[in-house]
Amino acid sequence: MDSIRGQGGIQMLLTAEQEAGRIVSAARTAKLARMKQAKDEAEKEMEEYRSRLEEEYQTQISGTEQEAAAKRLEEETDGRIQTLKESSSKVSKEIVKMLIKYVTTTGA
Repeated sequence: MDSIRGQGGIQMLLTAEQEAGRIVSAARTAKLARMKQAKDEAEKEMEEYRSRLEEEYQTQISGTEQEAAAKRLEEETDGRIQTLKESSSKVSKEIVKMLIKYVTTTGA
């Protein structure tokens, strides 16, 4: 009778060990699934963050380029205005003389 009980106890232990193995295996599988999900979410967040930073950087660059272009255009315009003023001041005396000559000269 003790041998039957001993075999029954061994069988119960084997069954319990198999059940524990299944529980551990299921826990490992669930843990791996959670780890994969966490990794995927972290990668998604990193990509969104990287994208946002890239967009901010491009905005800054384009703003800086626009400011530089506006400054360059303003400098060119100021230079051209100065050139026109200088050339007009050189020619203005001659134009005044010519106008006075035509106004005071009669056509007869």
